[in-house]
Amino acid sequence: MTAGPLVVLVGPMGVGKSTVGALVAERLGCAYRDTDDDIVADKGRTIADIFVDEGEPVFRAIEKSAVHKALAEHDGVLALGGGSILDADTRALLAGHRVVYLSMDVEEAVQRTGLNAARPLLAVNPRRQWRELMEARRHLYTEVARAVVPTDGRTPEEVAQAVLDALELKEA
Repeated sequence: MTAGPLVVLVGPMGVGKSTVGALVAERLGCAYRDTDDDIVADKGRTIADIFVDEGEPVFRAIEKSAVHKALAEHDGVLALGGGSILDADTRALLAGHRVVYLSMDVEEAVQRTGLNAARPLLAVNPRRQWRELMEARRHLYTEVARAVVPTDGRTPEEVAQAVLDALELKEA
């Protein structure tokens, strides 16, 4: 196992990576970090604004840099942005880490993200767009993950416990 985060969470937007990540970190007695938060703090702008003003390729380059920095620096629980796994270098860096893919079905996704204007990739026809995103990304999430934890119909606390159980990690 390489040095770096104790746990890395990946999955689609709205799956609960931030909420679950903070709970897992609390239970393990370590720090929590979210690369989306890092980007917002570093750039002083929301991710949606960067997407709209600069375009997806510029955002993905910023995201790649933020993820690589966090993987090198952070030793607690790390949540990655939903599209971060699109980058082959990032996927290669995730090898050897305890990566958990938090999954959910389309109906749950639409409930969680469908009306959120801050989700630029789901602005029009969220159900269809989410399905298309997942068709393009699901195999990549699965490729980098040591474990898959479904979130449908579960509380964040239940998902956090499932993450700990899947990785056979004990609470602090």
